[in-house]
Amino acid sequence: MSEKVAIKWTEDMSFDADVNGHNITIDAVDNVGGKNKGPRPKPMMLLALGGCTGMDVVSILKKMRVDLDGFNVDVEATTTDEHPKYYDHFTITYTFKGKNLPMAKLEKAVNLSQDRYCGVSEMLRKSSKLDHKIIVEE
Repeated sequence: MSEKVAIKWTEDMSFDADVNGHNITIDAVDNVGGKNKGPRPKPMMLLALGGCTGMDVVSILKKMRVDLDGFNVDVEATTTDEHPKYYDHFTITYTFKGKNLPMAKLEKAVNLSQDRYCGVSEMLRKSSKLDHKIIVEE
């Protein structure tokens, strides 16, 4: 299976991307010639990582019959100092909301995503360090 994203330059540093039939504009900030009309490309990797693992975790917990009142995934990354600057460490924070949530099942769902299902995690792990933490709020 292969996937394709079409990216078309529109003006200055702005590009329109067709991703699965959805339009996303990416752009640079003003001081490098952009107009800040969309996110920068590199942080979209954080979105891909958080979205991939988040979807896994929700799907796994649904199969485990764990009902959540809320769920957030936050992804933070550190960038190297030298060019080419790339993310060398990712920290994923999973925040679950609900009463009497079974921690063992939450941990199992997160670990299954990280170790088995999330292709974005697997790809990034080949070049960077990935850590995660779990927070439970009632």
